[in-house]
Amino acid sequence: MNYFLTGGTGFIGRFLVEKLLARGGTVHVLVREQSQDKLAKLRERWGVDDSRVKAVIGDLTSKNLGIDAKTLKSLKGNVDHFFHLAAVYDMGADEDAQAATNIEGTRAAVQAADAMAAKHFHHVSSIAAAGLFKGIFREDMFEEAEKLDHPYLRTKHESEKVVRNECKVPFRIYRPGMVIGHSETGEMDKVDGPYYFFKMIQKIRHALPQWMPTIGIEGGRLNIVPVDFVVNALDHIAHLDGEDGKCFHLVDSDPYKVGEILNIFSEAGHAPKMGMRIDSRMFGFIPPFIRQSLKNLPPVKRLTAAVLDDMGIPPSVMSFINYPTRFDARETERALKDTGIAVPRLTDYAPVIWDFWERNLDPDLFKDRTLRGTVEGRVCVVTGATSGIGLATAEKLADAGAILVIGARTAENLNEVAAQLEARGASVHAYQCDFSDMNACDEFVKTVLDNHGHVDVLINNAGRSIRRSLDLSFDRFHDFERTMQLNYFGSVRLIMGFSPKMLERRRGHIVNISSIGVLTNAPRFSAYVASKSALDAFSRCAASEWSDRNVTFTTINMPLVKTPMIAPTKLYDSVPTLSPDEAATMVADAIVYRPKRIATRLGIFAQVLHALAPKMAEIVMNTGYRMFPDSPSAAGSKSGEKPKVSSEQVAFAAIMRGIYW
Repeated sequence: MNYFLTGGTGFIGRFLVEKLLARGGTVHVLVREQSQDKLAKLRERWGVDDSRVKAVIGDLTSKNLGIDAKTLKSLKGNVDHFFHLAAVYDMGADEDAQAATNIEGTRAAVQAADAMAAKHFHHVSSIAAAGLFKGIFREDMFEEAEKLDHPYLRTKHESEKVVRNECKVPFRIYRPGMVIGHSETGEMDKVDGPYYFFKMIQKIRHALPQWMPTIGIEGGRLNIVPVDFVVNALDHIAHLDGEDGKCFHLVDSDPYKVGEILNIFSEAGHAPKMGMRIDSRMFGFIPPFIRQSLKNLPPVKRLTAAVLDDMGIPPSVMSFINYPTRFDARETERALKDTGIAVPRLTDYAPVIWDFWERNLDPDLFKDRTLRGTVEGRVCVVTGATSGIGLATAEKLADAGAILVIGARTAENLNEVAAQLEARGASVHAYQCDFSDMNACDEFVKTVLDNHGHVDVLINNAGRSIRRSLDLSFDRFHDFERTMQLNYFGSVRLIMGFSPKMLERRRGHIVNISSIGVLTNAPRFSAYVASKSALDAFSRCAASEWSDRNVTFTTINMPLVKTPMIAPTKLYDSVPTLSPDEAATMVADAIVYRPKRIATRLGIFAQVLHALAPKMAEIVMNTGYRMFPDSPSAAGSKSGEKPKVSSEQVAFAAIMRGIYW
């Protein structure tokens, strides 16, 4: 037999061609001139040459598929089965593109089949042709389709209408459900249908343990079928005698609800399952106009859009959550009786679908999530860059190709560090600045903007820490003033200086090095924690104002890091700390991923404990306060003797890893 296919290089097409070749026939595939290489690669997959799979150059949206007269003449009377698979299957595609491909492309295919005098025309439509029909849609129904407002639904319906009204060749119509990957290999070529929710499932998996139940939606029944079932059924029915003029639903006769599908894939992806699923019918008592008014409120629309964008879910997909249509498939079941061709249960093959997506289709696989990809050629400012976290961060940015601007108080140290970074091949610009001096901050901002035009990333790292209990601070109010001056006012001065240009360019990121002490309410660090808390609060307020202008903030609640800042406290020599390089990795993650906050699990737990059981949290922190004494220098002693550390202190510090005491 001889076959002709449109869409033969597409997802369904490549599997169907393989089935047709197994029947011993010759397959003609419509391709564009520039797509011949793609067909050549598929021939290798199929294990045939161009004598078995022949390229027919043309264009889907041209009359007679754009096939030249000579080729049409050679095909006339020599095509037993014409399969029209080419279409736009993307619900988020442009409306004009869908109309041109789905409707006019089908009309061109019908014309070409007539010109070739094909014996049979097989139109692969979709269950979308039924629109959003409420109830059971039979295979002999067509005009009854409802709610075809969406361009994808409308064009699939109209393309099927073209076949019914204009096709002179005996035709058969097939309406597959939502086609997903192969049930044995998981193979799929794009993110579509239920795949849109995989990123959401993956993010929930990263955020919560698998055993924790979540709350989700119930939704309507989505008819999902694997590509191998569709192709096997299509191949079999197409070659049966006496079936012309009929329509076949290639669907699952027992489809799952949306909530069930999400739970099946959550289990396949080792993510928490929805222990409670909310059915939208619960809110049926609310008048529709009120529900619509609430959805159209600007904050609701923005929040919805932000969540969907973060999850990679097209807004149009949400209109199908409560899908109302069930599909009768008695003609298909009759035709497939005793063939062994049936829809496998989703629970049986969901793991291979998930595995293939995560290994091959996860959008994050195609994003440059490297530090170099984020900062190369961009202006990054690091304050306090001559030691500790600042130096380690500057080294990472230098190696990643950033235009690095570093600032510090001591010119000698600054120049030495700049020379070291330049030796690594970095583009480094060093400017001396005492960031506790507001005039110096203003001069620093002016110099940077004059020389570089703008700042892409500002890392507020310069800071001062004081470890001294309040009992020893009653006559040391200047400790609070100077800590606030650098940690809060200095950072805010830089933010206020660089932000106008960021807002003008609608691009900028500010990383504030805060402290785990803000989450734990660390004793002995009231001056330091208060200054960092103030900066955190300022950043939250600023982020609320600039959320829609692409100027973002990340707060890093840094645990204890072994830097020169903690060196005077000899006690810290005996407790667990992060290295500056580990801390710089957290900064790099902040720059690349731009989260609102980065904190250790212990820090987050402490914050939750303070919110839920403040007295309990207070007792824990007070226990630590009593266990670890003030340093001799904080108490006014000039003794250089290193304090002895007990085993109890070491054990307590190990349990509370990273917390300041």
